[in-house]
This record gives sequence, structure tokens and C-alpha cells, in this order.
Amino acid sequence: MFDLRTVNDVLARATGRGDRTVMMAQSAVVEWTPISSAELYGRVRALADVFRGWGLGKGDRVAILSENRWEWAVTDFAVLAMGGVDVPLYPTLTPDQIAYMLKDSGAKAIVVSTAELYEKVRAAGDLPSLEHIVVMDSGSFDRAESFAALMSGAKQREQRDAEFDVMAKTSRPEDLATIIYTSGTTGEPKGVMLTHGNLASNLNYSTGPLGLSDKDTGISFLPLSHVTARHLDYALLCHGTRLAYCAKFDQLPAAMKVVQPTIFVAVPRVYEKIRQAVEAKSAASPIKLKILNWALGVGKTHRAETMAGKEPGGLSWKLAKKLVFSKIAEAFGGRVRTFISGGAPLGMDTAGWFADTGIVILEGYGLTETSPVIALNYPDAYRIGTVGKPLPNVECRFAEDGELEVKGPSIFPGYWNKEKETKEVFTEDGWFKTGDIGNLDADNFLSITDRKKELLKTSGGKLIAPQPIENKLKANTLVGHAAMVGDKHKFACVLISPNLAALKNWAQAQGVATGDAASLVKDPKVVKVYQEIVDKVNVTLAHFESIKRLHLVPDEWSVEDGALTPSMKLKRRVVNERYAKEIAEFYADEATSKG
Repeated sequence: MFDLRTVNDVLARATGRGDRTVMMAQSAVVEWTPISSAELYGRVRALADVFRGWGLGKGDRVAILSENRWEWAVTDFAVLAMGGVDVPLYPTLTPDQIAYMLKDSGAKAIVVSTAELYEKVRAAGDLPSLEHIVVMDSGSFDRAESFAALMSGAKQREQRDAEFDVMAKTSRPEDLATIIYTSGTTGEPKGVMLTHGNLASNLNYSTGPLGLSDKDTGISFLPLSHVTARHLDYALLCHGTRLAYCAKFDQLPAAMKVVQPTIFVAVPRVYEKIRQAVEAKSAASPIKLKILNWALGVGKTHRAETMAGKEPGGLSWKLAKKLVFSKIAEAFGGRVRTFISGGAPLGMDTAGWFADTGIVILEGYGLTETSPVIALNYPDAYRIGTVGKPLPNVECRFAEDGELEVKGPSIFPGYWNKEKETKEVFTEDGWFKTGDIGNLDADNFLSITDRKKELLKTSGGKLIAPQPIENKLKANTLVGHAAMVGDKHKFACVLISPNLAALKNWAQAQGVATGDAASLVKDPKVVKVYQEIVDKVNVTLAHFESIKRLHLVPDEWSVEDGALTPSMKLKRRVVNERYAKEIAEFYADEATSKG
């Protein structure tokens, strides 16, 4: 447990370690440059001095539009040290979305990483409050500052400076630290206001039981625009853990081999993709597939030991580990001892599969509005299928309909410029309504079953929680994403977005033409194999939950095409609107169908 009052206390801890390496910058896929504690301090001081020279100060907003890199962290700390408020933006946003957030927040400056993102800002149109643009990459940019040039005095600022340290300490817990815009899955994005105290109180309790130290290494690859990634980076820096920045997701496998992290935190989709890659590779060889299935069977008999943190014994386990499990561990770099999942539900099937390979994934839960952690499993307090026990400083209760409500110092004060929306998410007695349905078991482990707004209510009055069913479908290598539909209808159906790479490999093996995706998903053999996947899941469901019809779309849903949020959650409103015609066809004969 820490005793942090503000995020600036994180900076003090991270920059109080002299020549010790605290960060690693990626100069190439396999080349990493160490950044010492003193160097971090000098760079933050240099940038903060520039901001103050521009006349920026307490309460002024500075936006950050960048992938994960050391400049992101330096900008963040510099803004907060001078009493400012940073506004992190996702690199995948469109110019119109960027324009809305910059105007709404009233940002006076923005720091962007690349020429492409600089052009997005320029394409955003007239931005009355924006006075300064800073670009991290080298190049010539009209009316923009060079980040490298702003760092020119960093070396001379590595010595502790009393005036700077006093300035950083003047921030108070109640001061606004950041405005994080929600991904807008249900409408116009809202700016979540988080104070220094919100973030610090969450950091004080969330990671202590993980036993992290300066001997550990982590990779920062989840978007820092998302509060979960930012929270993790703060926590690792507090523990003295070395932090390696990986800007591009497709470089993560190579980065894991070189960096060899000891802690790995990801959204469920990352774990699902790794599982699918293992299964797809094994499926290419009958012998390999047989060995994988045998090893998983061995692992399942030892699951209880694995989940209890014990290394199973016996010849079968040792052989399975040598032939299969060790290779899966090597995909993560070979040294990870702590695996964590957050941002979306992990799913029992995925959690169980990894447990059977000897990897326990500690699932957690939270929201941007809760800074973010509400609950988290720990090595000494773990229950599969739950999101762990609530943090000591978070109170939980449930409304009559099962919605989780929370209270505590890490709960946000409200949405930026949105008084009405703020009032709507708090109860009359001040509890935050999470929008999630859940329960606490007798041992205080929290389970989240679904989003309240996403529950499907059939015309017969039955409630269906779509996420657990979708997770079961996604456990199959051929399924990229799935979207259940059926609200106000007699029965449930599903739209499936395929894993096109896996589907093409399967099609080639089956002698199916792999031309364009639109033709491929209509092939009778392809439709049949997806129907078999649905049938297999249906066996595990109640009759009213079962999927009566499916439609295989030719598109791979992604953040870029707007179907997924940056944390890989499904944007149901977008999907439902995009495939309104296909959904209508599901129910064209509803009046006469048996359902």
C-alpha cells in the first residue's frame, strides 16, 4: 500500500531513484534505450518550464494524442506538475471526434506523436482555444513546435530543483488532474473528470498485494488514453518496476521476446488472440492437435493446484509443460509471473483454458469513472469466474434490479460540462451507478454478469445476458467477434464477424475457394462450420437463451472501422445500425415461427 495524495507523488517516487532505469524507449523493434530516473526528472522539468513559459498554469487543459511512448508519460507528468489538466485522446479518433473533444475541453495545447496525427488535428478545423501544437516525431510542421527542441535543456535540469518540487507539491487531492472522454458506445462522448485524489486513492490500494518491485519489468502497450493502462503505468513506476513502451500492437510479440516482462496486463481480446493462434497452429497438424488436446486434458486435472498457486507434479504434467505449456509461456516472453486482465469480461472458457496451461489470469474490474479499479483478484485471493474482491476503500451495494452501485474516494465528481448526465449516474444518496449487473458471493468475491443497458429482453419477458454467450463463441478460433440480438423479439440471433485469417486457412484445408470475403462467408461449407460452432454453444444454454439464427458478416470488426471501442468492447449501437437489414431478416417471419 502506498500513501499517495496526488499523481505528482507518483512523479516524486519515479524520479527519486538516481541513475536507476525506470523506463525503456523503443528505438527499433528489437532495440531499447534505457531512461534513468534522473533523466525522466530532467525531461519533465524541461517540458513543464516550456508550458509555463507559454503562460499555461493551474487548471489549463493540454491534450495528448499519441501512441504509448516515453514522451506521453513526460507530457502527462509535466502538465500535472504545473497544476494543469491533461486530456488524453485515442490515436484512432477521427478529425471530427478530435475537434469535438478539443473544443469541449477548451484545450490550449496539444502534443501529438506523428505527422499523421498532426494532420488529423489540422483537419479538425477551427479550434478557437488551441494555441500550441507540439509534434514528437522529427520533421517540418507548419505552426507546430518540435518536442525534441523543447527537450534541449533537459540534461541541465536533471538535478533536483526546489522550486519545481514545491510547485508539484502544491497540487491538492481535490484538484482536477485529467479529463478522459468515454468512447461513446451509446452516444455523444462524455468527459470523465478525475481528480488527483481519485487516482491516488485507487493507486494506494490496487497493486500492493501483487508483490511488485524494482526487479520487475512491464510493457506499456494498452492505449494510455485508457485509464486502465495509465493506472497500471503509475503503479509500476511507484513500485520501481521498469516500464518499456511499445507503440504498436503488432510489435508486441517481438517486444515480449526482447523485454521479457514479469507482469503482463491486457484486455481479454489479447488473451483470446494468443489462444486462437496456439489452436490454429496446432490445427495445421493432426499430431500437434492431438498433443495440445492431451496436454490441456492433463492441465485440467491439475487446475485446482494451478489456481491455488502451486506447481503441479507428476510425469504427465512435466511432459505436458515441456511439450506445450512452456511454449505458450514463451509467447509472453518466458518470465511473466503475474497475468492480469481488465477492460472487458474475460470469460470462463478463456480463463479456464489458460489455467489448464499453468497460467492464472487475475481478472479485475472497474470503469473510467472509478479511477478505475473497483475489484481485482490477487495471487493469494483468487476465484476463477469472478473479478476479485472490492478494494478496501470502495463500498459496494446492489439496486433492486441487481445493478452494482459504488462509493468511495476513487469515484469521479462528474462529467465535464454535463450536469444533467452527472446527476443521472448518481443515486439521491450519492452512490455511483455502474450500469453493470453483478453479485457478491459469501466470500466477498464480485461477479459481473452483464451491462444493464445491454441485457436483451425477449418478447416473452426473459432476460438474456449477451456477453457470456458471445465469449463462448469467441473461444473458437474461427470467430473474431460476435453480437447477440433479440431485444423485444421472440428469440435470440447472432451476428458473427470472422477471424478471416483463420477462416482462410480452414477454407484452404477444406478445398473451399478463398476469394473475396463476401463470397467466402456465403459458401455453404463455411456457413455449416459456423452453425456447428453455434450449435455447440447452444448445448450449454437455457432454451430461451439459445441462438436460433446466425448471420456471418464479411467484415472483421475493429476499432478503426468503429465497431469496437479502443478497449475492444463491442459498440452494439453501431453494429445494430450497420446491420439493421440483416437483423430485420432474422425476424421477417417472427409472427409465424416457433422461436
